[in-house]
Amino acid sequence: MSFNINNGGVTYNKRQRTENDEDFKVGHGANGVEELRRKRQSEPSPPNHVLLLTVFNPVYPITVDVLHTICTQHGKVLRIVIFKKNGVQAMVEFDSLESATRAKEALNSADIYSGCCTLKIDYAKPEKLNVHKNDSDSWDYTVTTDFGYERFEDGGFPPYPEGGFGDAGFNRGGGGGGGAHMVGGGNGGVPLMKDPPQNGGMGRPGVGGLVGMAPYQGGGGPNGSVMMVYGLDAKRHNTDSVFNIMCLYGNVMRVKFLKSKEGTAMVQMSDAVSVERCIMHLNNVQVGDNKLQVAFSKQAFLSEVTNPFPLFDKTPSFKDYSNNKNNRFLNVAQASKNRIQPPSKILHFFNTPPNVQDRTINDVFHTYDVAKPVSIKLFPSKSERSSSGLLEFATIAEAVQAIMACNHAAVDGEGTKFPFTMKLCFSSSRNISSGWLDEMQQKDSKMHESK
Repeated sequence: MSFNINNGGVTYNKRQRTENDEDFKVGHGANGVEELRRKRQSEPSPPNHVLLLTVFNPVYPITVDVLHTICTQHGKVLRIVIFKKNGVQAMVEFDSLESATRAKEALNSADIYSGCCTLKIDYAKPEKLNVHKNDSDSWDYTVTTDFGYERFEDGGFPPYPEGGFGDAGFNRGGGGGGGAHMVGGGNGGVPLMKDPPQNGGMGRPGVGGLVGMAPYQGGGGPNGSVMMVYGLDAKRHNTDSVFNIMCLYGNVMRVKFLKSKEGTAMVQMSDAVSVERCIMHLNNVQVGDNKLQVAFSKQAFLSEVTNPFPLFDKTPSFKDYSNNKNNRFLNVAQASKNRIQPPSKILHFFNTPPNVQDRTINDVFHTYDVAKPVSIKLFPSKSERSSSGLLEFATIAEAVQAIMACNHAAVDGEGTKFPFTMKLCFSSSRNISSGWLDEMQQKDSKMHESK
């Protein structure tokens, strides 16, 4: 990009020093220079077709789709860039100064959602935003190709969330511009969005669950999309281990291990519904010698960690998964194929090499130093491209540990240039002998429904 994200803002090209600057420094000293610097920082930028949006109290995830939806009613949006170094800020480039001015007047001090996500809008300094890839944090609406993303079976995705914020969910009149509002405390008026959508946590690729940011209806108001995970094994588990198990219940955005509390991590999911699923299915689950404790965090989001500390296995303590292709709720069609099940001794495996041998599968678990399955059942192959089946472990704890260690493990296939990425999930089958038939029938049913 033509600007660098730094300290939650944008570092612009510095003005060239002039003789007047030196005279000021000589005449006024260091204090004078600091006073001039503060004065420049406080001066508002002149009117521009690029706006700087600051979001206060961001209870729900803020993505390009959210901002595009609320901004496009006031003019044509060309590009959006979101940065979350210290809080949530974004730049929105409009097609004209008139469009940007209308949006600023209508949206400044408005709440995106009721009582939260309050907007403070200023004119930005850059004349143009450069976007290198389309994802949840940046988007170029002037480019038709979805660069930076793998295309899906439907050939791509629209610039609006599917089933997300229609006209009924948007207040065209805006929430600001009609009076004085306290920024950060809610404007007391009609929010720009009536309610976060409640379609089960699915969003389009990269958006990370925009179509499902429903608040958790429990305990004292809406909870956010961040959860605390206690009881992790500091010597065995890392950010990938946490991702491997949490991705079964929603899109994982970020994982952060705490240095002050060994075996404790914070996980930001795409929405509160996904966090609720994780709590429902994983809280108090035994993993090895430990028992997982999963609960909502009071933190609204996880900030980027520029210098993460190394974990026991030397991997970083923080990782961003917002654009990870192994998230399983990237679009509605993909999410509908997921089996959201509580932990069980029987796992469903898929996306393995065709005609994979039991020995090959056992080698994967041996490599990751976890218990091997006591039984393996390969489904009759309907395709020469990959294989699938069931794995039975001695205990639920061993099955959970297997998913945390081996979900998305690479499995080499004969005659293939690249390894397969084995995917695991909990099975609804309770008996591996007859369970394969149930799984195949469910698979056929889902394929029939998707046609």
